[in-house]
Amino acid sequence: MKVSLITYTKDPEKIVAAAVRQCYSPDSAAEMKDKLTEAEREKLIKMVVATGHTSTIEHVSFTFSVEDVSRVLTHELVRHRIASYSQQSQRYINGKNFGYVTPPSITTNKEAFKLFDYTVYNLGMVYERLIEIGIPKEDARFILPNATDVKIVITMNARSLFNFLSKRMCIRAQWEIRTMAYLMHAELMKVAPNIFKFAGPTCKTESMCWEGERNCGLPKKDKTIKLMSHVK
Repeated sequence: MKVSLITYTKDPEKIVAAAVRQCYSPDSAAEMKDKLTEAEREKLIKMVVATGHTSTIEHVSFTFSVEDVSRVLTHELVRHRIASYSQQSQRYINGKNFGYVTPPSITTNKEAFKLFDYTVYNLGMVYERLIEIGIPKEDARFILPNATDVKIVITMNARSLFNFLSKRMCIRAQWEIRTMAYLMHAELMKVAPNIFKFAGPTCKTESMCWEGERNCGLPKKDKTIKLMSHVK
């Protein structure tokens, strides 16, 4: 898996801090953007995140290029609504000799790996044969597995990223998308640390867990974490 932050709003922390300050000032964000000190920016960002008034962080967005992930991951990813996605199309790209993602639980089990590898190989052979006998790629792709690897471009604003990271950095998240979330967070910390140091699973950022009975067990070990039940 490769995760690259390929573009983002210029001076994201300045933009967010200026937007926050403008809400309480007669001056414009344009006037204040370069006047606020780093300490002032950090204080303003911390204030809005702590109070939940995070509409101001929507003004900055981040675009990632993600490679070598499975269609299992992208099926989970598109559940996050406030975002833009551009994924490789199996309708136009020939899937011959396609790459695929193998779960760790399978790679560490000799029998499971043999079955998995054999099945994926044969699906590839069937796909190629379908193309040879005149089946369009858009129909032949129906035989390809969820394991097929894919490249995708993801754009989210900071508020959407907070939601995404709270769900997908959680230990309860599926392993592949959790790995991607941690890699995305690492990239974000390079360019906007005063914003994204507050992002992550809620057991770390809010001292509460929303997983209810499905929690990872941490709430039982750490009495400072409140266990929330799902709304019925």
